[in-house]
Amino acid sequence: MAKKWSVFLGGRRVETKDSINVVNPFNNEVVAEVCRAGNEEAGRAIELAHNAKATIATLPSYKRAEILSNVSSLLAQRKEEIARNITLECGKPIKDARGEVDRSILTFKIASEEASRIGGEMIPLDRNPLSEGRWGITRRFPAGPVFGITPFNFPLNLVSHKVAPAIASGNPVIIRPASATPTTALLLGEIVTEAGLPEGGISVIPSDTGIAEKIMMDERIKVFSFTGSASVGWSLKAKVPPQKRVILELGGNAGVIIDEDTDLDYAAKRCVTGAFSYVGQVCISVQRVYIHERVYDAFVERFIALVAELRQGDPLSEETDIGPLIDVANSERAEAWVAEAKEKGATVLIGGKREGSFYAPTVLADTTLEMKVSCMEVFAPIVTVARIKDFDEGIRAVDSSAYGLQAGVFTNDIKRAFKAFESLEVGGVVINDIPTYRVDHMPYGGVKRSGFGREGIRYAIEEMTELRLMVLNLP
Repeated sequence: MAKKWSVFLGGRRVETKDSINVVNPFNNEVVAEVCRAGNEEAGRAIELAHNAKATIATLPSYKRAEILSNVSSLLAQRKEEIARNITLECGKPIKDARGEVDRSILTFKIASEEASRIGGEMIPLDRNPLSEGRWGITRRFPAGPVFGITPFNFPLNLVSHKVAPAIASGNPVIIRPASATPTTALLLGEIVTEAGLPEGGISVIPSDTGIAEKIMMDERIKVFSFTGSASVGWSLKAKVPPQKRVILELGGNAGVIIDEDTDLDYAAKRCVTGAFSYVGQVCISVQRVYIHERVYDAFVERFIALVAELRQGDPLSEETDIGPLIDVANSERAEAWVAEAKEKGATVLIGGKREGSFYAPTVLADTTLEMKVSCMEVFAPIVTVARIKDFDEGIRAVDSSAYGLQAGVFTNDIKRAFKAFESLEVGGVVINDIPTYRVDHMPYGGVKRSGFGREGIRYAIEEMTELRLMVLNLP
């Protein structure tokens, strides 16, 4: 019998009349029944966060650090349980789910350290005679309750990237998890409360879009942080009152440049990892690979050989590399996009087959910019390869996208590395590795359609706090 999960309000479980079923993408079995919040629960979550605002804000830094460290320890103690929960609700291979738990353990550990480092500066103001004897002191203060909407693909760590900096900066937080994967977020809410966060400090409320928007619009919510698709994210931002802080971590269709001097074995191996980890359902998945014409054939040969070795199957198996997409609808969409590309002249080098919610790892050549697999976020195990005549053409090709999250550049020429860093319109340029690289304390976010603001614990803390100045007159 499937476990029933309650809404989590301010540290307490609350049952509701409405509920949704969480379905295992691998076998379509119902793995959980989850209560869904309505207007009453949403209002209560906001009220609890608002009432806890002063309590959370005045927690000393050592106490916030202690709570966050406790969360990290509790996650480590329950690693296997949480990893299995992730696999059952989103179909992520178990070895990758363990990796996600490890990342969240580190995310809370980093947040614990950063909670003790939120400081300011002393500014001498005596730049003219009238300011003689005056000093400025700056300090960051909590902005107020944070509301986060999170996606299905990293049901623990992307929630952690909203919860951890919110607590570190002294803010209560409300999370609305993806409807497909709410139980991991509910589990995290319980762990955070067990770790010592005061009542009202965290709520996790699965809900429909209308309820989420009501929370987002409430004047007591001071920071809105959204991770998800570009279309939804920008639509929500347009509705948010202008005085509310907004952080958008949106999609991409990340490009990679393979220069002529690259270690092709290493680059091919890394690009397979970047393109097909969690069946491409990652915002920074490798989607477009631009290869110097002198090494194109050699790279593609290595790349295809490695793709052919990937093992598809039950995500609970230790041997599985490729699990199902989140649902059949997304598998059918991937199939339709590849069919459109083939009709317009693209060549399938490997893959291109669908079975239920599974879609085989697929590599396409001869694609053009107007094809959906090139110009949109594919969010599936599909990657395109193309020849370039020189490095500059590769930069132009990567930048042809409407998205700008991260890019990967494989080159041994330091001048070209810096040229890519200075020229590419993206939030991050990763040299000699894939754009899928992310470590949890680095600044992370995009430009163009890919986002607004930055995550990464210290950078998210800056987004969730207000800088305040005190002027001292010491005549």
